[in-house]
Amino acid sequence: QVQLVESGGGLVQAGGSLRLSCAASGGTFSSYAMGWFRQAPGKEREFVAAVARSGYTSYTGSVKDRFTISRDNGKNTVYLQMNGLIPEDTAVYYCAAANSGYSTTPRLRDDYDYWGQGTQVTVSS
Repeated sequence: QVQLVESGGGLVQAGGSLRLSCAASGGTFSSYAMGWFRQAPGKEREFVAAVARSGYTSYTGSVKDRFTISRDNGKNTVYLQMNGLIPEDTAVYYCAAANSGYSTTPRLRDDYDYWGQGTQVTVSS
């Protein structure tokens, strides 16, 4: 059983930056693809970014060139660096882990096996 704990959320002005972290325990971190999802009030949880076991990355179009996902297998941690934040980025951000192929970056919620509790990101205009 893998446990995931997110941190780094908060309140930031538009144009600012935040770095989210997700610490994993209870499993072999390097054997999982890792993803970030977000859920805004009244909306479905949506894919943001994923990093494969190989390090290959994938992003949803609205965050490409602003967000960067990375992983540190030595620290069992995945990061989401968010730059150029806009109010539309306001949401609860969730970290997730997926059993998947070496270079696979899952984009669907059902592809993921473990989820964190989420961290709130609020961007003011």
